[in-house]
Amino acid sequence: METEQPSPSPAPRAHPERRRRDLAGGEPGAAKPARREPPPSGPAAPAEPAPSGQSALPGRSSPRGPLPPSAAGAPADLSPPPGGGEPGPPSPPDRTLPKVRVSGPADILAVVPHLIGFHPSLSFVVIGATGPRRRVELGFRYDLPDPPGAAAAAEIADHAVAVLAQRGASMVIGIGYGPGRLVTPVADAFAAAVRQRRLQLRELLRVEDRRYWSYLCANAACCPAEGTAFDYQSHPAAAAMTVAGLAAYPDRDAVAATLAPPAGAAARAMDEAIDRACDRAQALMDRARRNGPGGPLRFVVSQGRRAVREAIRVYRGGGRITSEDKIAWLAVSLVHLAVRDDAWARMLPEHRQAHLSLWADIVRRIDGPWLPAPASLLAFTAWQSGDGTLANIALDRALGADPDYSMALLLRDILTAGVPPSQARLPMTPEEVAESYAQPSPRRQSGRPRQRRGGSRRKGR
Repeated sequence: METEQPSPSPAPRAHPERRRRDLAGGEPGAAKPARREPPPSGPAAPAEPAPSGQSALPGRSSPRGPLPPSAAGAPADLSPPPGGGEPGPPSPPDRTLPKVRVSGPADILAVVPHLIGFHPSLSFVVIGATGPRRRVELGFRYDLPDPPGAAAAAEIADHAVAVLAQRGASMVIGIGYGPGRLVTPVADAFAAAVRQRRLQLRELLRVEDRRYWSYLCANAACCPAEGTAFDYQSHPAAAAMTVAGLAAYPDRDAVAATLAPPAGAAARAMDEAIDRACDRAQALMDRARRNGPGGPLRFVVSQGRRAVREAIRVYRGGGRITSEDKIAWLAVSLVHLAVRDDAWARMLPEHRQAHLSLWADIVRRIDGPWLPAPASLLAFTAWQSGDGTLANIALDRALGADPDYSMALLLRDILTAGVPPSQARLPMTPEEVAESYAQPSPRRQSGRPRQRRGGSRRKGR
């Protein structure tokens, strides 16, 4: 299932391969999971869950509520589902979305872009609702296979229905965005799979050129052959979502672009800051070697953890880090698994908005071998917030820098399986993380970043 956020890249000078090897110690890492998810560009691309939390993207600062399906009698309720996590005051406090009631296809179509964060195209969107009020539990998106095919359509349908069943959805809606030749095979396969699971298929729509068609309605009086026109921009539900801060981007690429790394002078300045951070880390390692027994990375890890704690404190207090040197030191420190896992253990869900902003700010400004750790932490926090689109874009960035990065692979499997955000529990407490890394381990993995062949850490350099 899907999500996102970006970054720029720094390159240590002189001998980058040797330098990364020196700065990365032998540290225990997470076990590498089997990769089950198909690539994002494939026929059954990862689905994008409709957000139920918050996003760090511009114009998307409010909690995302569940998507209301159309109802036969009473209109469905649109309000954020209760989130799991440890108690505590949110920092900053979450805003509560107004309840939006919908009762027909046009209402649903007006709300969908605001819930997934962008206007879908060439996509199949699935919505699942539970309970007597038919309140949406989840929503997610697939790329339409092109060229169309029965096998690809069945793969999407089977995966979608399995996720819906696992989440306990009793009523479902399917919406295909695109021409009939692409939408109909998936819609037919989805309808058959839903019937086989004995779920209630409330609506099955196709949308194209500001018109929609229902696959379930044969009444020409309400469902004409030329389709039914709808005006998204003037719809009150869309207006309410926009006012609440849930702006809809034109498409997924526009969302990803908000996380793009800087270029030009900003990129060069960040490269220089990364070099200074590497010099600082090397100096700490040299000092550790001179000061008796103990691992050469112990001062790097200690100062890295301190920097992470300070960054979290700043963002929870409503501040931001703008210093290139502070961002660079965080990026270099997070290469070490003992620092990354300490940060992971501090991602309390009640502070998810602050954490989203922190990791997004780092990911936007770094790239290459320094990217996988903060991008994976961003993906975890986005999943925790119910923002699947943001989570998957962050994972695309992480795995683009290191295709074998185990935390990113683990999170991608979790998102593909449709595991709900309520299951985004912290792996350990910070104290347990510290204790685990203090214990000698017969099986230690290197935490060093992996660089693509070619030497340069940034395209064009």
